Amino acid sequence: MMTMTTSKGRRAPAPHERQRDPERTKAKIIEAAIEEFSAKGFTGARVSEIAARAGVNQQLIAYYFDGKEGLYREIGRRWRSYEADEFPDDMDPVELIKHYVRASVDLRQGSRMLAWEGLADTGEDVDAEEARERDARLQHEVEQIRARQLAGAMNDRIDPAALHLIALAAANALTVYPQLARGVFGVRAITPELVEHYAEQLALLLSRSREE
Repeated sequence: MMTMTTSKGRRAPAPHERQRDPERTKAKIIEAAIEEFSAKGFTGARVSEIAARAGVNQQLIAYYFDGKEGLYREIGRRWRSYEADEFPDDMDPVELIKHYVRASVDLRQGSRMLAWEGLADTGEDVDAEEARERDARLQHEVEQIRARQLAGAMNDRIDPAALHLIALAAANALTVYPQLARGVFGVRAITPELVEHYAEQLALLLSRSREE
């Protein structure tokens, strides 16, 4: 019997190894990968553990995503697509920051992956194309803030790039520093009541940037 191989020489899973619903299988792998990457970072994550979490044959990860690197890139692509849909340009900045806080504690969005990625950063991007997409989105968001400043809707004494970075960092604080949040608030960082309270307080703080 002839064994099928992928374009890079990997053995494609046999028909009986594939799930009947490829999209459902991919979704299970993505969900498991987010859990594994969030817990261990890209370097510490293991394809075998992702497959075990998803309950699928390890070869399916290579078949559908071309390995760990491709799987990681796919998660990033899906986040950017989600971000573009859920955080439109015309959304009020105060509402926008509240949405980011809520998204940051949603483990399905992989916000902890961003923290791992930052800690492992060497100053050089491994994937140039992904970096261009990320930077283009960030620069676009900075320009949106600058446009609001020019229109008089926000205080123009604040550097828009600095303001955006501060807002992003603060929005992810409950996820990146859960121990600090627990220390200052006295409850777990993912408590729904705390998430909403923190989102409202951060929005209130951001709204001060509109004042002269």
